[in-house]
Amino acid sequence: MSATPATHDLPEGARPAPQRSTLDILRRGLALSPELRHGLPVTLLLAAVMTVGRVVIPVAVQQTTDRGLAGAGGPDPAFVWRMILVAGLVVAITGLCAYLVNVRLFTASESGLSTLRRKAFRHVHDLSVLTQDSQRRGSMVSRVTSDVDTISQFVQFGGIILIVSLGQILVSTVLMLVYSPTLTAVVWVCFVPLALVVRRMQVRLGSAYTAVRERVGDMLGAIGESVLGASTIRAHGVEERTARRIDAAVEEHRRAAVSAHVRSSVAFSSGQLVTGATLALVLGVGTWLAANGRMTLGELLAFLFLVNLFTMPVQQATEILNELQNAVAGWRRVIEIIDTPADVADPGPAGRELARGPVDVRLERVRFAYPGGPDVIHDVDLTIPARHSIAIVGETGSGKSTIAKLVTRLMDPTQGRVLLDGVDLRDIRFSSLRERVVLVPQEGFLLDVTLAANVRLGTPEASDAQIRATVDDLGLGDWLASLPAGLATRVGPRGEALSAGERQLVAIVRAAVADPDLLVLDEATSAVDPGTELRIARALRSLTRGRTSIAIAHRLSTAEAADTVVVMDGGVVVEQGPHADLVGRGGRYSALHASWASQQRHT
Repeated sequence: MSATPATHDLPEGARPAPQRSTLDILRRGLALSPELRHGLPVTLLLAAVMTVGRVVIPVAVQQTTDRGLAGAGGPDPAFVWRMILVAGLVVAITGLCAYLVNVRLFTASESGLSTLRRKAFRHVHDLSVLTQDSQRRGSMVSRVTSDVDTISQFVQFGGIILIVSLGQILVSTVLMLVYSPTLTAVVWVCFVPLALVVRRMQVRLGSAYTAVRERVGDMLGAIGESVLGASTIRAHGVEERTARRIDAAVEEHRRAAVSAHVRSSVAFSSGQLVTGATLALVLGVGTWLAANGRMTLGELLAFLFLVNLFTMPVQQATEILNELQNAVAGWRRVIEIIDTPADVADPGPAGRELARGPVDVRLERVRFAYPGGPDVIHDVDLTIPARHSIAIVGETGSGKSTIAKLVTRLMDPTQGRVLLDGVDLRDIRFSSLRERVVLVPQEGFLLDVTLAANVRLGTPEASDAQIRATVDDLGLGDWLASLPAGLATRVGPRGEALSAGERQLVAIVRAAVADPDLLVLDEATSAVDPGTELRIARALRSLTRGRTSIAIAHRLSTAEAADTVVVMDGGVVVEQGPHADLVGRGGRYSALHASWASQQRHT
C-alpha cells in the first residue's frame, strides 16, 4: 500500500455511476445472492411438469368431446370416465408440483435475500464516516429493508410466474399449431404488437419505479429524523414545519407511486383489450373453420382453452413487469451501496497485527479536505510519545475533531500519514487497530439494552465481576450503586433513560473494560453539569494513567491536566507545549485560557 495515497475531490461512492441495464442488474443481483440459484434445475423441472400438466386439460376436453361424446359409435361413458380420472390425476400432480416449486423458491429466495441484507448492512459499516455522512440515514436504511422487500416479492411470486408463463406460452403455442395453424396465426398477429408496446413501456416503468424507491428513502429519512429529534422539535416549537416536511415527503412518494401505477395500468388495460379481441376473433374464425369441416367441435373447444392458457400469462405479464421493475429499482439501490468502494478499507490478512503494549503516535505532513471543499487540516506534523497525554484545543472549526477521526481511522488523510508505533494506520488490520485504539466520542452512543450489555459492546467476553471491578477502579462505584438495577439497568433507546453525563460515564467504563493502548477522547466532558464533569474528570485520570491519550478539549480544565497542549487554528498547529509554558508565552493558548478562566469565574 502506498504511504501517500492520491488526492481525490470526492469519495468514490459519491460519484454517479453509469446506469446499468435490467439484465446487468439481475446478473449482479444473482451473483450477490448465490443461494437464489441453489436447486434451481430441480425447481425448473418441477415448473416444467406443472406447465405441461396445465395443457393436458384442453387435450382431455378435446378427446372427451370428439371421442367420448361425439364419437362415431355414440357416447362412450367408459372413455369419458377414463379421461376424467386421467385429468384428475394430472391436476393433482400439477398441484403438488406447484406446491413444491413455491416452497423451494421461497426457501431459496429468503436465504439469498438474507445474504443480500447482511452484505449491504456490513458494507454500510465498512464505509468511512465521510461516505456515510454523504447519504441520508433513512435512505441507507431503506436500501437494507424495504428495497430488499421489493426484491423478495418479485423473486418469490413474480419470478416463478414469469418462468411458468414463458413455458406456458411456448407449450400452448405448440399445441395450438397442432390443432390449427390458422387460428394460431390469428392469436400471434393480435399479441405481437402488444409485446412490442410492453417492451417499450419497460424502460419507462423502470424509471418510474426507481423514482418510487428513492421517494421511499426520502420519506423514511424525514420520518426517522423527526422521531429521533422529537424533543428538539418540541423545544423549538417547529412541529408544524416538521409536519409539513413529512407531508411533502409523503406527497412526493404518493405522486411517484401513482405515476408508476398509472403507467402499469395502461399496459394492463392494453393486455385486457387485446385478450378480449383475440378471443372474439378466434371464436369467429374457429366457428367458420368448424362449419366448413376444417376443425372438430372438440378441437375448437380445446383451442379456446389453449387461448386462455396463452392469454393468461400475457395479461399477467404487465403485473410481472410491474413487480420486475420495482424489484430491479430496489436491486439497483442495494447494489449501489454494496458497490460503493470502502474508502477506509481493512487491509485484511495482508495487514499488520501489532503487539499490545505502550504505543506512540505520529502524524507526518497530514492534510485533509472534505469532498468539494478546501483543506481543513494543513501539513500537520505531530509526535505523541508512548504513555504521554496531549490535549488538542482550538476554536470550533479549527480541525481538532478531524484529528481524532484520522487517528482512529474513521477517515483517511488526503495526504500524509498517521503512524502507530511507526506503522501506517492503513497497513494495520482493523481487528488489531480497534483492539489497541479506542475512541470515547462526544456523545456516548448506547443501545436499548442493559448497562452491562452496553459496556460489553467491544468486549463481549467481559464478566459482570470484571465490569464492577473496573467501575470501582474508576471511582464510579457510588454512581453504579445509585442506579435502579445496577448493571442490569436498562438504558432505553439511545440511552435516554440516563442523563448525558451518565451516558458519558458508560462510554468511559466501556473504554476502560476494552483496555486500549491509545485512548482518544473527543470532547468527553462537554455538555455535562459541573458535578458530573468532576466525576468524569476523576474517571478519566484513572483511565488515562499509563496510557497514551489524546483529548479533544473544549473545556480547558482537560488541557491543564495533559502533559502537552496542542493548539490548532484554521487546521494548523500554531502552538504546543506544557500548559504552564503556553500560558506564560502570552500567545494563542494564553488568550484562550484567559477567556475560559473568566467564564468560569462568572458561572
